[in-house]
Amino acid sequence: MNSNLEADTLVIGGGVVGMSIAYGLARAGERVRLLDEGDDAFRAARGNFGLVWVQSKGIGNPEYARWTIAAARQWPAFALELAERTRVDVELSQIGGLTMCLDPAELAERAAGMETIRAQIGVPYPYEILDAAQVHELSPHVGPEVNGAVFCPLDGHVSPLRLLRALVQGFESMGGELRAGGRVDSIEYRDREFRVRAGNTTHAAGKVVLAAGLGNAALAPMVGLEAPVKPNRGQILVSERVQPFLRHPSLYVRQTGEGVVQIGDSKEDVGLDDGTTLAQLARIADRAERCFPLLKGINIVRTWGALRVMSPDGFPIYQASSACPGAFVVTCHSGVTLAPQHAGVLTDWIRGGVEPAETAGFKAERFHV
Repeated sequence: MNSNLEADTLVIGGGVVGMSIAYGLARAGERVRLLDEGDDAFRAARGNFGLVWVQSKGIGNPEYARWTIAAARQWPAFALELAERTRVDVELSQIGGLTMCLDPAELAERAAGMETIRAQIGVPYPYEILDAAQVHELSPHVGPEVNGAVFCPLDGHVSPLRLLRALVQGFESMGGELRAGGRVDSIEYRDREFRVRAGNTTHAAGKVVLAAGLGNAALAPMVGLEAPVKPNRGQILVSERVQPFLRHPSLYVRQTGEGVVQIGDSKEDVGLDDGTTLAQLARIADRAERCFPLLKGINIVRTWGALRVMSPDGFPIYQASSACPGAFVVTCHSGVTLAPQHAGVLTDWIRGGVEPAETAGFKAERFHV
């Protein structure tokens, strides 16, 4: 590699996905420069619900289920490493999570999906189907409409903002360089070098990793790759602080370490509109109240909408460019859950190691079959 290059690797995108990869590369001793567009970008990380979530992920795709399980099992060590390196507590709580079901048909459908995953993946996949009495024993404040729940001990949650802060601090403490406020306009590949133009500055490196979320759709073709991602909006309500009542996060309701309650449940194809709507917020609030009646009457202090980064089948895209060796695209909608994998074995592959077996099928060519 040319020693005159400004960096070994340029990472484009400063959300949880990009920061996890940049952190892992810097930890491995590479010279890494991260280019981030800035806070005016459509940043999925700003609206992340913070779940470390295994259950139901990978129906019809055993590799994704195994990839997610491996990430969840690494989270305790990863959180400890970040705390020791940065003194930032990401508030990991991983004592299991619940998916509440309000009628028998919903519970049966969830149970069937979980059993399908367990039968396909070939690795331990712990979960329990709980009836109403068992749910109430585990989470005493659930309401009488809850018919049952799926419980997975690998599930949990973190503070996504604390996680992002820890990754940035850890990255910079290991010599990583963060450049914010410049949108990438072009990427050129010549003589095994990448020249990335962002604003009025050109950055040079031997490798480039595209982790720009929705921006990957435009960037990937510049290096002979494809990232057919589209936005999917989710809306979230955030309450005032209340007394702790929810130890186990649920798929749609969680209580943070500060005591506030986050509620979210929407999946909307509305293009690049990251706003909120009263109709969706009312529907989300209604389901949360049916699951936890004590939420009735609490004050909602803010709401927001954020855009998920979704591929056509909902699974990640991990791909190296054959046209421009040294270029990679990484995109997914589970950046928090998968952070330990992105900072670990995926980074090893980007540095020239063997690609993880679980990611070999996550290439964009699958969308043309």
